[in-house]
Amino acid sequence: MSKRRLGSVRPPKRCRSDMDNTSTSDIVIINGNSHPDLANMVAERMGIKNGGCSVFHKSNRETIVEISDSVRGKDIYIIQTGTKDANNNIMELLIMAYACKTSSARSIVGVIPYLPYSKQCKMRKRGCIVSKLLAKMMCTSGLTHIITMDLHQKEIQGFFDIPVDNLRASPFLLQYIQESIPDYRNSVIVARNPGVAKKANSYAERLRLGLAVIHGEQKETDADEVDGRYSPPPTRNSTPQHAPTSSNRQRTTSVSVGVPEHIVKVKPPLTIVGDVSGRIAIMVDDLIDDVQAFVAAAEMLKEHGACKIYVLATHGLLSSDAPRQLDESPIDEIVVTNTIPHEIQKLQCHKIKTIDISILIAEAIRRIHNKESMSYLFRNVTLED
Repeated sequence: MSKRRLGSVRPPKRCRSDMDNTSTSDIVIINGNSHPDLANMVAERMGIKNGGCSVFHKSNRETIVEISDSVRGKDIYIIQTGTKDANNNIMELLIMAYACKTSSARSIVGVIPYLPYSKQCKMRKRGCIVSKLLAKMMCTSGLTHIITMDLHQKEIQGFFDIPVDNLRASPFLLQYIQESIPDYRNSVIVARNPGVAKKANSYAERLRLGLAVIHGEQKETDADEVDGRYSPPPTRNSTPQHAPTSSNRQRTTSVSVGVPEHIVKVKPPLTIVGDVSGRIAIMVDDLIDDVQAFVAAAEMLKEHGACKIYVLATHGLLSSDAPRQLDESPIDEIVVTNTIPHEIQKLQCHKIKTIDISILIAEAIRRIHNKESMSYLFRNVTLED
């Protein structure tokens, strides 16, 4: 007669569906009004339902956020990108993050494919570094992690007191070049100004193509204003109190007119360093917004014998009448990702093509949630990317 051991109760078998749902049961994806299509695609790729969150504006333009599902003890991922309505996008993100924070969410990750104000990351005149202010506001609102893509300057990550994962869209753009541009081996990667030369060089090395740089582009200059900014210091004829001694005077160079002035920059005419004659020119950048510089560069490439001209960028903001200018320009195709919605712009310009990067964002969310390494998403990434 078999004896039954006391206290040895066999646990019930776990069905496969429960095992599959364990890793995603505590994930909640919500989004604002900036790019709901991208949020739905990310949620669909992860096999979870988009959380119930409604964001609307009152008659006085105040933002109201209502979260219908419980977020207590869960990992929240807020998908909110920057568009031409950047200020409302930021306020929606901050209010959603604070609402989750006060509702006892375990972690709040901001998925911001295009970070607004990322170009204002340097001090200009008497302005301020707006990216620093924005980073402080995001950290204060309750965000515990940031996922973004192709920051204008990678040093912006240092403004945040929380982890920032700066994803790369270059693998998608490189794949597009290899699969969708006929005879891409006859191409040359073009940097429209010396500031983009590092990124263009990275593309050229991966594709084993030549590199060309457009030099002498007219950059934005600060207007000379009579406001005390350029007033010269007073000159003093008297000998300074701590003048160099006779032994050191021979090795010390002094200027008799006071503080020397900066030499005025004389911008040279546009020139191309590299051969583009009879080849396909591919311009790469991180953002396309004001397209006048791209159009001017394309016209010069056409004059130097480029047979086709492509423009590839991660973010396609395309403000104002950019679609019309691109449609009338010698550019044959403009390729951007869907980090920013641009369906209206595509109706105005048939040259714009879109690459879906939702799979990259979904994979980043999955790895962060499962506490896996993110190194796979940054393979073969150099400092120039």
